[in-house]
Amino acid sequence: MTLPTDRFGAAADAVRGGPRRRRVRAQVRGVPLPLLVPALIGVAFLVVPLIALLVRAPWHSLPELLTSAEVWQALRLSLVCATAATAVSLVVGVPLAWLLARVEFPGRGLVRALVTLPLVLPPVVGGVALLMALGRNGIVGKTLDSWFGVTLPFTTAGVVVAEAFVAMPFLVISVEGTLRAADPRYEEAAATLGASRFTAFRRVTLPLIAPGIAAGAVLAWARALGEFGATITFAGNFPGRTQTMPLAVYLALQSDPEAAIALSLVLLAVSVAVLAGLRDRWMTAG
Repeated sequence: MTLPTDRFGAAADAVRGGPRRRRVRAQVRGVPLPLLVPALIGVAFLVVPLIALLVRAPWHSLPELLTSAEVWQALRLSLVCATAATAVSLVVGVPLAWLLARVEFPGRGLVRALVTLPLVLPPVVGGVALLMALGRNGIVGKTLDSWFGVTLPFTTAGVVVAEAFVAMPFLVISVEGTLRAADPRYEEAAATLGASRFTAFRRVTLPLIAPGIAAGAVLAWARALGEFGATITFAGNFPGRTQTMPLAVYLALQSDPEAAIALSLVLLAVSVAVLAGLRDRWMTAG
């Protein structure tokens, strides 16, 4: 016969995850040394450079470095361009993610591979590709220049284009994953009630996938803020016009290492804020 105290203890264990948690602790204590040592080396390899950045930071002169006109100019340009690139990614990337997740068409796998290619493509190569496509003599840029007088390379708009090129895949992947996890029967139910496909997307699908869109937008914004290779290749490095924070770090490292460290700390703080903002989503997904 089970005593009330036994039932109470079992219930308490169930609430706390008692036996399971004890098993997890036992497994942690029994980690094989050949796995533990490389894991600790991996942690040190990723964390020690960040600690070194904090240790070597010129904390005494940090306020003066961060309040200089050049820093604020680069920071403002970075924030504006990253936000604009994220807006472009949202306008184009969300419909693209819906197309990949909800519509069957020939070559969908190839389209998905091409869309995600900027994730693994070296950013400098992406900048060269943008020049070949949107440069003054590019296959599309020539038409933009001769017909509309629009020139994108080495302009602030070129920074937005370069950042959107490398950041949009993060948004597309996040939104497509959320769409695949969402139950399509809600959209089907809306269709049976007379809603068009676009109305169902606007009134039903968008509210369902809003967390995924927000997470993808934050990731895209952070990636755009830290973009370097495609930006310097396609838009150049002109202070006040195309010099974003990563480019300012690169330039300062050659003449003023302390300023480069201070700028790096700003980008590090932004990255930590992004990770903290997405922590609940990742923990839930885990």
